[in-house]
Amino acid sequence: MKKEKIFFGILMLIFLSCSTDSESEPEPEILNPLAPSLLFPENNEACLDGTSINDTQSSVDFSWTNAQNAFSYEIIITNLLTQTKETFTSNVNQTKITLLKAEPYSWKVKSIGGIGSTPSESEQWKFYLAGDAIINYAPFPAELIFPRSGKNVTPGVNNLITLSWITSDVDGDLLKFEIYLDDNDASTLIESIDYVEDNTSIEIEVQNNTKYYWKIISIDANGNQSNSGVYAFRTN
Repeated sequence: MKKEKIFFGILMLIFLSCSTDSESEPEPEILNPLAPSLLFPENNEACLDGTSINDTQSSVDFSWTNAQNAFSYEIIITNLLTQTKETFTSNVNQTKITLLKAEPYSWKVKSIGGIGSTPSESEQWKFYLAGDAIINYAPFPAELIFPRSGKNVTPGVNNLITLSWITSDVDGDLLKFEIYLDDNDASTLIESIDYVEDNTSIEIEVQNNTKYYWKIISIDANGNQSNSGVYAFRTN
């Protein structure tokens, strides 16, 4: 009986020792991936290096820097005319993607890390994919900055609010903007202003407690146009 007690005591010591060692092991550190930097296609440029596949499509080489702690990448591409968004994956810092010719795109890359980590996103760049025999491109569709769609806006003095947007043009011949605003479908032209800089704003008078729709048409010196798409906001 005495030997059995001694043996049982030894087993308990071994068990407690193993349990203590196990409990004291630190949790593995979760390393979030850093954001990559975009390399190509270049920002606000016409992409002339696509490989033509047929009359309507070209293959484009996308590349970005390696991101620390990233295991893979998601490439998010948006057609700025249709607002169609596609996501592609890659385990390295480059990939080929087939796109429609002669259309504007935005793109960004998301770095994906290990389980439990938080992905990081790059900046967003824009480019025009070259089309056959095109020598002048329409401006990029204006990005409506304020008011954002679905927001409530409180008019200021004299019931004025500020509309603001940003755009650019790969040919550098952006000429003017047409501002459309009404309480129905943004089909009413309220003003036309000359292009001065990519970040543009204008004050307009509105009514209280009204839902408005607005859009910006960008026009270059060759008559090429682009449409921002319609945003809606409500005044307080």
